Order: sequence, then C-alpha cells, then structure tokens
Amino acid sequence: MGRRDAAAALAVVLAAAAAAAVIRASSSSPAEGFQPLSKIAVHRSTVEMQPSAYVRATPLLLGEQGEDTEWVTVKYGWTSPSVDDWIAVFSPADFVSGTCPNPARDPPLLCTAPIKYQYANYSANYIYWGKGSVRFQLINQRYNFSFALFTGGLENPKLIAVLEPISFKNPKAPVFPRLAQGKTHDVMAVTWTIGYDISEAYPFVEWGAVGGGAAAQPAARSPAGTLTFSRGSMCGEPARTVGWREPGFIHTAFMRNLWPNKEYYYKIGHELQDGSVVWGKPYTFRAPPSPGQNSLQRVIVFGDMGKAERDGSNEFANYQPGSLNTTDTLVKDLDNYDGSDIVFHIGDLPYANGYVSQWDQFTAQVAPITAEKPYMIASGNHERDWPNTGGFFDVKDSGGECGVPAETYYYYPAENRANFWYKVDYGMFRFCVGDSEHDWREGTPQHAFIERCLSTVDRKHQPWLVFAAHRVLGYSSNDWYAMEGAFEEPEGRESLQRLWQKYRVDIAFFGHVHNYERTCPVYQSRCMTSEKSRYSGTMNGTIFVVAGGGGSHLSDYTTAIPRWSIFRDRDFGFVKLTAFNHSSLLFEYKRSSDGKVYDSFTVDRDYRDVLSCVHDSCFPTTLAT
Repeated sequence: MGRRDAAAALAVVLAAAAAAAVIRASSSSPAEGFQPLSKIAVHRSTVEMQPSAYVRATPLLLGEQGEDTEWVTVKYGWTSPSVDDWIAVFSPADFVSGTCPNPARDPPLLCTAPIKYQYANYSANYIYWGKGSVRFQLINQRYNFSFALFTGGLENPKLIAVLEPISFKNPKAPVFPRLAQGKTHDVMAVTWTIGYDISEAYPFVEWGAVGGGAAAQPAARSPAGTLTFSRGSMCGEPARTVGWREPGFIHTAFMRNLWPNKEYYYKIGHELQDGSVVWGKPYTFRAPPSPGQNSLQRVIVFGDMGKAERDGSNEFANYQPGSLNTTDTLVKDLDNYDGSDIVFHIGDLPYANGYVSQWDQFTAQVAPITAEKPYMIASGNHERDWPNTGGFFDVKDSGGECGVPAETYYYYPAENRANFWYKVDYGMFRFCVGDSEHDWREGTPQHAFIERCLSTVDRKHQPWLVFAAHRVLGYSSNDWYAMEGAFEEPEGRESLQRLWQKYRVDIAFFGHVHNYERTCPVYQSRCMTSEKSRYSGTMNGTIFVVAGGGGSHLSDYTTAIPRWSIFRDRDFGFVKLTAFNHSSLLFEYKRSSDGKVYDSFTVDRDYRDVLSCVHDSCFPTTLAT
C-alpha cells in the first residue's frame, strides 16, 4: 500500500470510529484448550497507520482455475519491528467498525476477530531486518480477504498497515460437500455451502450410477433446500459479537432410491437466472448396504477432532495438535479399500467456540472424507452448551453457538434436528446415536427414543448393535471422572445401563475425554468375562469405548486402573469396525501418527447367542405347557 493509499485507509478507519461499538472479548487468559482467536483483545484495538509499514500479497486473484483452496504469500515490514507484531487475515475485508451492529459509544475500531493470524517473527530475521514473509492457506469463504499488520501484541493491538482486498475468482462457488445417510438406507443427503441466495440461483445436485447395468439411468437432478442463520440466532458472546461471520447459504439435496453398494457420481450445481449453471467438482460415493445385507462393511468412529491450520497459523495455544494427522490418516485408511464405509464423528467438531468462520475451515479440512463417505455427527458440549437454552448442562462451552451452526452445516436423520438423537441402519449394524447435551434420564423424550431404537432392531439380520454419544455415559478412567468417584459423566449410566443390558448392546462409544480406552464387557461395574481379545458365544455385557483422541489436546488418566479397563492409550487415534458377516466382527484402534493398530479384539457368535438371556435381559419364563 502506498503512502496516499495508507492515508486514505486511515481516513476511512477514523471516520468509521465515530460509529464504533464497544464489543468485549473474553478477558480471561486462554490456557491450553482455548480457541486461539479468543486471545485477541479486539475491544482494545486502535489504528495507528505507519507510513513505513506495508503489507503485500501474491497472487491477488485466487482460484483462477476453479480451485477452492489457495496458498498466498504475504510480505510485510516496517521500520520499528517488534516480537509482538502479527499478521491477521480478515474476511470480509471491510473489518473496521463501520460494520459494527451496535450504536457508537467509544472506540474500538474493529468489529470482528480475524479468521486466522500469525506472528510476524515467524519469518526468520524479521526483528533484524524489519521485513518478513509468511504463507497463508486460504479457502473460498464467499467473501474477499484483507491482510493487516498489527503491533502491540494480541492484548493491545494497533493496526499499522492493511492490504487492499483480494478475492477468489468466484467467491460464491459451491464448496466442500458433506454426505450423510438419510433416514433410510437408500437415501444419501449431500449438504454444501455457497454464496448464492435462492433469489440468485436454484441449487440442485446432479447424480447417477457409475457404469452400466440395470441401475444405469440418465443423470437425475434433485433440488436442494436452503438454510442459513443470523447473528440473532446465536445465544451469546463471542458468537453474537466479535466471533460472528455471515455463514452463507447451506443447501441440502437428497439422492433417493439408491441401489445397495452401487457406486454413484454426483456434482452440485446452481442454475443462475440467465439459465447458465455454476458447477462444483464431481465426486463419487458408494451407496450404503441394505439393512441386514451380508457384505463386507466398515465403520470409522472418533470424537473431538477440532481443526488446525496447514500454514501453521492459530497454533499458539496447542489447541488441536492432532487433528490434521487424524484427518490425513483417515483419508489414507479410507482410500485403501473399495467398499462400504461410514464415518461417525461423535461430537466436538471444529471447536469454533463462537468464532463462526472456523466452521468453514473445518468443512474444508474434512472435505476429502465427507465428499465421498457418509459423515454422521453427534452433538458435543462445544457445539451445544450455553446457559438457559434448554440443554442439560448450564455451561458456556459453545461460545454462544447453542447448537445452531452444527445443526445447519451438517445433515443428520433426526426427527427434530434441535433434538440431536437419531438411528442409522447400515447393513448388519444399527447405530443409536444419543445427545449427551440433552437429558437422557427416564421419563424424557430421549430416553424413550433410545429404548425404541434399541428394541426395534432385528438382531437376526442386524446383529451388531452400537450406541454412541459424546459425553461418557458409560465408563472412563479419566482423571477428572476418577475424582468424581464414579468413573463416568455424573448421572451418566444410571438411567441407561439396564437398557444396554436388556437389549444386549455390543459396543457403546463416547468422546469428550481426549484419549482412548476400552473396557471388558461390563455391567454394573463388573466384568462379565475374563476374556480380553476374543469374544465368542453370549455377550454378557457391553464393551465401552472412549474414542475421544481425534485431535484435541490430550486428557490424563487416573493412576489407579479400574478392573474393567482393558486397554488405555494417551494418544490421537480412531476406531475401525469391520463386519465380515453376521457372525464375525473385528474391532481395531489405530493411532493417527502412523495408522497402525494398537488395540483390537474379535467377536464371533451365532444368532442364538444374541437371543440368550443374560442378567437383567429377559422377562421371567414359565414351565407351563
């Protein structure tokens, strides 16, 4: 930026200051596990444009070949460099106070936090030479971008230089599709984000079977529904204030009457008013198996992944150190075979914590998975929890989101999407996904759903019955649960363990605790067998698994190991289930660092073993003839 441009920018900013709003960021000092953007004291920002300061970037036009991700080189400097200087990426580029929603009282001069940032001395010799260069990875997020140089650190930021806006060639292009299984096995939903309102373009998905055969038909088009949300949809700070960003428009279309295990192609599109179509990238997926179908079926389960930046920005709080490793290892693992796969992310997705821009960042990170595999999610505390909003926990873990972004950015086959519980029939599996952030105790709608989901499965055809929720409603030897004395979420399993036992749930998965742990088949805190790796015949209890090592900072165990704890690993990883047929199941826990198996067991049994009565599972019988 030249001196004349800097002066003009200063004039604009100072004029905007008259309309500034006082927006308070968190005054607490973030520790490990806090959203890195919350470290920026937006409410203390001032403008002190310096003639010697500059910011430049290349390229200036992004996505010229239709790319939805670009690397940008940013060069910057000034005559008084400091270790506290930092570079911020803002989007939209008009980040000064003229866009603040509240009436003017006092400065600040900024209305919103950046979408990412990096310290200037990340570039070698910045302090010595007064100039540096870093690379940022940008994704197409519907709006233009501006790079700004600040001094004064994160606690007292002073804007000293800003770059004129840059943009993607088509900032409104459809990006980052997310597949999810519909309410029946023959329906696949696809959800995506775009900048076009329904008044500008008609959203749809075009799809068809790959190859010939009876399923081959002319390409079909299914219209998409449209959702979005506003600042007023948020429940508190920072989601309503410095963390707010327009989410764009979220579309969901359904591909119906799919043939089991058939491979399909699809691409998302938007028909403009002049009849032309803006297309997204083409993808393929394999349709789910029909309920009870005897074929090779694989399931991935993990929780608490979070997001991280491949450019190294935002990583100063060691926030989600393993998320990229988990993402990359999952992509490799899923690419290693061609068959039926489904992924369950059981809560705590991006840890946006009220910084709405991070939801786009997360959908971009997992897009290589979600574009080709059904990606089923559960509600976690960092998606849902906010005081006085109808949840079970009166805490502020969602940063004011109160579930709105999660419920909008992703599809899941719930009857009422504000109640985050649902079932999935996937071949030989039935999954009953609970919502640990709403009351699950007897007499509640969720408890009734859980019993209905467990009791209505045909175990002859779907022998593998799985329960999943975010918080540990079963067993965990995490240190803070140990201090509670019950090794569980308070009031967790008391209302549910009789249901798990009565309906002979094979495995119950949980996240929330950021590590891996597997129990024996357990009921009422007792191991029902001494076997640890090969289970056969009647299962007398449920195996409880904590799979919360998706990427967030790791949790510690208690030093005392309970008798029911079979295997513990304080590392990042995920679980894979492989059903070979109606009688054989393989369980594997893999680390994200190398994709190798570190814990496993098998289950071999026949239908009569599922029917056999175990303690508290059958009604009394009679000898009458």
